[in-house]
Amino acid sequence: MIEFVGLSVVLLVPFVYLFLCVFAVQKSAFGVTEAAREAGRAFATADSEAQGADRARLAAALSLQDQGVSGQPQIHFAPAGANCGAGSPGDGAQTLEPGASFVICVRTVVSLPGTGALFAGITDVTVNGQFTVVIDQFRADRRGAQP
Repeated sequence: MIEFVGLSVVLLVPFVYLFLCVFAVQKSAFGVTEAAREAGRAFATADSEAQGADRARLAAALSLQDQGVSGQPQIHFAPAGANCGAGSPGDGAQTLEPGASFVICVRTVVSLPGTGALFAGITDVTVNGQFTVVIDQFRADRRGAQP
């Protein structure tokens, strides 16, 4: 009985913590992927590029909040085919030109559960999400439109 209790504490507690960490990172990865998709949709339906960028940032923040991921996301508009996991995927590729294609990259930093302020910054995990936006080819060209 004593060996069972001793081994369960030594083996079970780290095993449960490992699962909690894996689930937290997976939840965050799902959240940023969803945030990138919603940001792309919000941008593609905007009337102007400036309004689209603002709507994309708001949509990404709301999607992350909905998934329970704290923190502000970083959003980049990269050329089509860019790797969002790279250090700097590029920025400024957003356009509402009909038929255009680009990638929205969403990045956020997640801390592992139970680390608190003691290990802040050391145990943080960066998660990336991306979504390829294709502006409808038959959409009216609104690049110069004033709201």
